[in-house]
Amino acid sequence: MLEENSAKNSITSREMRALEFNAEYFGVSRLQLMENAGHNVALEIASRFKPGKSIAIFCGLGGNGGDGFVAARHLSSIGFKVTVILAGKAKEISHKAALENWKALRFLKESISIHEIYDSTLIPEITAEIVIDALLGTGTKGKLRPPILQLVKKINTMNAFRVAVDVPTGIDADTGDVLGEAVKANLTITFHKTKKGLENAKEYVGELIVKDIGLPQEFENIAGPGDVLLVRKPRPSESHKGDFGRLLVIGGSETFSGAPAFVALAALRAGVDIAYVAAPERTAYAISSMSPDLITIKLEGGHLNLGNLPALKPYIETANAVALGPGLGLHVETREAVKAIIEAVENAGKPLLLDADGLKAFAEFKKTLNVPFVLTPHAGEYAILTGRKLSESLSERVSEVQKTAAELGAVILLKGPVDIISNGKRFKLNFTGNPGMTVGGTGDVLSGIVAAFLTQQTDPFEAAVAGAFINGAAGDFVLEEKGYHMVSTDLIDWIPHVLNNPMNHLKVRKTGAKTS
Repeated sequence: MLEENSAKNSITSREMRALEFNAEYFGVSRLQLMENAGHNVALEIASRFKPGKSIAIFCGLGGNGGDGFVAARHLSSIGFKVTVILAGKAKEISHKAALENWKALRFLKESISIHEIYDSTLIPEITAEIVIDALLGTGTKGKLRPPILQLVKKINTMNAFRVAVDVPTGIDADTGDVLGEAVKANLTITFHKTKKGLENAKEYVGELIVKDIGLPQEFENIAGPGDVLLVRKPRPSESHKGDFGRLLVIGGSETFSGAPAFVALAALRAGVDIAYVAAPERTAYAISSMSPDLITIKLEGGHLNLGNLPALKPYIETANAVALGPGLGLHVETREAVKAIIEAVENAGKPLLLDADGLKAFAEFKKTLNVPFVLTPHAGEYAILTGRKLSESLSERVSEVQKTAAELGAVILLKGPVDIISNGKRFKLNFTGNPGMTVGGTGDVLSGIVAAFLTQQTDPFEAAVAGAFINGAAGDFVLEEKGYHMVSTDLIDWIPHVLNNPMNHLKVRKTGAKTS
């Protein structure tokens, strides 16, 4: 089952961007990937044409252009006559790896002719036997604009063999839609895996070749900073309260008042606008005293019961997602209430996260739900959920978690020495975290982070993967700051730091896995 992810033979532009970001975190720089990509383009052209032929390489200011710069250097070195047409001013190249490769070209003025086209009137009258399109890459959205639009038209009018780098400029890599105008390539050389939209744009793609650029399959199965980028939401200046979600946390009991508070506080730090905590009355007052940021719903009785459902329903309707279970206890009436609340959440069509006692109660009647659904068990809770003790083998654990996730139609985030996240098809492993995180409440912080992303309508698998990485990384920063003398509230304070700069975890990353 560890090979399951490799069966996915295409990749979206978002996934590719996250993978490249993660690769740098794992030690393979974007400069290395760019070198591999551009060199592969040059090798493919050299395998089809003899040196001495003229090549015009149209380059953008981003990563795709950087691939073109590398190809230009290699093609020139083996005897092709190379002209580079840059779509803009060189000083506007902001992509770090692309800029490094542009600097190398500046020393090759004798062998490479360079034109900077920052206005469509500056497009030169050039002829070439081969044209390489390295203008825009997989992330292109929206209609093409000058001077890119005019350069695409120029490429299409040239009597030459046209080669597109990664994706023909003007083609949406995910849908295959034409963005007003697109390069009609004879050959498209794409990298790592084919892009979903290329299958729908064969008229523009021509012959399609997939080239390896040094991204091992294992990288797709490990959580990293790129997964955090996938779930981060931009905040427009015109945003209003509530635009980033309302989370309802249902939990707490006479014994456990801290657990639901940790969930709600972590969710607020992860970006939700409002966090409601519904808890038995005395527990709710205790939670209110912990932080003025929390809105508490006082439920009648000493523990959650069926009689609380009428009071909860309006908040279930108002909330964008629900987290159920932290600190609930397992009173008979509480277990009955959990089943009724899950039905109410499902009827309202709201995403649901189940943790701790809520998960244990769910194990008694478990079923598939028709809403986004995440479960966050540790090994003991997983055994209660499935009736099976987990294997000590990581690969066997992955297979077991995938099977259970598929059976329940849910995303499972198994907390442990290595976190395992699966939606039944895909899986990822998370290695952030440390032994200090055995302290009580760190799992509640994790639930709050994941629930926050569910509240913002994030894909549940992506929410769980990012949440696992962020929670563990926050714990690693606390370890660096305080050693193993940490408490769960310490992690909450570090959540924004990880969200804002996930790559900074490299500074504290340790080799090896954490303990559960």
